[in-house]
Amino acid sequence: MNKFKLAYGTGVILLAGICAVAVGAVVLKAVGASPVDTYVTIVTGPLQDLFGITEVLVRAVPLILVALGIAISFRSGIINIGAEGQMLMGILAATATALALPGLPKIVLLPLVLVAGAIGGGLWGGIAGLLRAKLGVNEILSTVMLNYIAAQFYTFLLRGPMIDPGELETGSGTPQSVRLPENAWLSRLIPETRLHTGLLLALVLAVGVYILLWRTTWGFRLRAAGAEAKAARYAGISVERSLVAAMLFSGAFAGLAGAVELTGVHHRAIENITSGYGFAGIVVALFGALHPAGIVPAAVFFGLLLVGADMTQRSAGVPANMILVLQGVIILTIVSAKMYMNNAYAQDRVAKFFARLKPGNSSEPMKPGGQS
Repeated sequence: MNKFKLAYGTGVILLAGICAVAVGAVVLKAVGASPVDTYVTIVTGPLQDLFGITEVLVRAVPLILVALGIAISFRSGIINIGAEGQMLMGILAATATALALPGLPKIVLLPLVLVAGAIGGGLWGGIAGLLRAKLGVNEILSTVMLNYIAAQFYTFLLRGPMIDPGELETGSGTPQSVRLPENAWLSRLIPETRLHTGLLLALVLAVGVYILLWRTTWGFRLRAAGAEAKAARYAGISVERSLVAAMLFSGAFAGLAGAVELTGVHHRAIENITSGYGFAGIVVALFGALHPAGIVPAAVFFGLLLVGADMTQRSAGVPANMILVLQGVIILTIVSAKMYMNNAYAQDRVAKFFARLKPGNSSEPMKPGGQS
């Protein structure tokens, strides 16, 4: 039976992958692009040199961090769609901390900046957690609305109180902050590339999230609250407290992702700094089965898609937003695959179908007298 379940799950995943590729090919054909050339460019283009490989990893870092937070919230029974806004609030908190304390040594300032980012995102995520736990407000609605508020607040500060004075002097008015002091920058892992030590931080935190959720009593309570709230309450677990804690954690990871992107890549707050990582991180978390061991490779895969999409736009004339279409297709296939993998009735029908195909098995009705 275990062998059948393994084969069944593998078959469903392969079929879902084929469907995703096929649907993507149809869409690419509709916009006048070659599906084969596009897929080859996306998959192999970024891997042809060191710069491309490091860019994939640069894109993977914020995706890992956001997805880890999403995994915590989803497994705790609360859906966080607000990572974009939490990233922005984390970036604002990190920027303010770095600019307020520029004289501190790097060994002190950099951790402070990253912690400030995590706190900013965590508090913003905690709002949705409190609304759900205390007032029963649907977290999907509240997190989406908080995204809009965060985006407007972020734009207001960049165009007003936090704008670089140099932009006002030159009259360009580009909405961006002052450049962060170098002692607030993450170090480069490989010279002449943008790959920074945030990758190591993300990998360490992936291990930390695994330990938290699967090796601690607190993590068990979070997962229990998410699996069955009534049973968790009967066992003495405070579901409301778990919901708030999960959103604090989830927001903190998103805020940290923003701070890492700020200190590792851009070194100043700018518009569109999140690059949609807050939403893509949800896809990564689902694609990685809400488990750190799956999230890390899933983030690298999506980093490959993002860098490859940029390359196809330049080399094959494919619109950059095609990657959003592919992400949507992947989400649909993941949801469909999970539905069939967890459907006992579907498994039973497939098992019976293959049983009839075995030699010696016959589905013909019995004739009178016991003869077939």
